[in-house]
Amino acid sequence: MSTSRREFLWMGAVGSVAWSARTIAAGAENTASPLFGACRGPEQQALLKEIGYDFWEGSVGSVLMPGDPDDAFEKKAAKWLPLVLPGRSCAGFFPASIPLVGPQVDWEAIERHARSTFRRARRLGIDHIVLGSGAARKIPDGFDPARARAQFIEACRRMAPAAAEFGVTVVLEPLNRAETNFFHRVDEGAELVDAVAHPNIQLLADIYHMMREDEGPESIRTAGARLRHCHIAEKANRAPPGTGGEDFRPYFRALKEIGYQGGISIEARWGTDLAADLRRALDVMRRQWMEA
Repeated sequence: MSTSRREFLWMGAVGSVAWSARTIAAGAENTASPLFGACRGPEQQALLKEIGYDFWEGSVGSVLMPGDPDDAFEKKAAKWLPLVLPGRSCAGFFPASIPLVGPQVDWEAIERHARSTFRRARRLGIDHIVLGSGAARKIPDGFDPARARAQFIEACRRMAPAAAEFGVTVVLEPLNRAETNFFHRVDEGAELVDAVAHPNIQLLADIYHMMREDEGPESIRTAGARLRHCHIAEKANRAPPGTGGEDFRPYFRALKEIGYQGGISIEARWGTDLAADLRRALDVMRRQWMEA
């Protein structure tokens, strides 16, 4: 056998082994579970830990209290510290009283609110802040939508340095049209993240809102590495997973394909038996993730 022939066969064998190794590695990555959490706040962290959740998600207003004095925040935080379960995220970033778009935008107020939020988030070990804030980003009647979009991007750029300083990632959340009139889809969010162009401003995919907007899993694939956090609930009545038998596997499959290993937090309307809802929801999410 000639030297070139042997080299050709050897290179083919090496390539085959490398391809197999990559395939096995990809399969292992795709079966890795994300972090499962629930929007219940630190006062119920012990219950969430007992059931098996990985984190809790609180409200910016009630947990981080960015508009209140430091001593008021510290007094409340003392009730939760030390944490028995991590708080990965807080949602409800901006109240309607601090608009992000429109003729009443106050850049100093936006930056002050953001900095207070991020500083207190670090105090509690929270590293993701969800920017949904449908009322704060609602475009006023008659206001230029293009100008509003530019203002929203500018607001994100202004808060980004403080987010980086305190080790926080802001995730932009698409909301369905019943909740706001600006920014409804994950693929729109990917464009906004690219326009902001800062590593501490990234994206959230809320599967409930995606289903309400008839947005399929392909937008998750398009968003790719921009996705850093997820919300989930059933389309009907925003119920917890497992209530009506919603199939999340197509969305989970897309998350697996992009190698997602971040958080998936239930943002739902809970029933009268919270513990039972939490247990059922976690079981359903874990099972569907494995089956996706």
